[in-house]
Amino acid sequence: MSLLNEKAPEFTLPDSEGNKVSLSDFKGKKLLIVFYPGDETAVCTKQLCSYSSGFEDFQKLGIGIIGINVDSIESHKKFKAKYKLAFPLLSDSDGKVCELYKAKGLLGVKRSTYLLDENQTIIFENEVLPLFYKDKDDIIGAIQKLV
Repeated sequence: MSLLNEKAPEFTLPDSEGNKVSLSDFKGKKLLIVFYPGDETAVCTKQLCSYSSGFEDFQKLGIGIIGINVDSIESHKKFKAKYKLAFPLLSDSDGKVCELYKAKGLLGVKRSTYLLDENQTIIFENEVLPLFYKDKDDIIGAIQKLV
């Protein structure tokens, strides 16, 4: 079931430093929420590094980014530091936020992205098979058609 044009479900999760991050912290800004299967996996690493290396391109469009999966705070801390990721990684250890966003499947977290507008309405959604991902250019191209 699609979440397109729906109000994004509110959440509060810890980041890689243990700080609480809430969706409401981003109110008034566009936000790309990236759900991904796991830290230190080949495809996820390529995907998140692509978004991180293009972080300035997202910022020029007024878009922030957060990554979410069920990995631990410590796992996120190591992963973020190792690849110098430019955006927060949030730990949804019980998977409840993944469920709210329809990003939880039989085999774990699905590779899903959601773009929220300034009012936190979902204006773009994308889900791909775990072995694939939309890189920075694909996502920015899709976003530019919307904004």
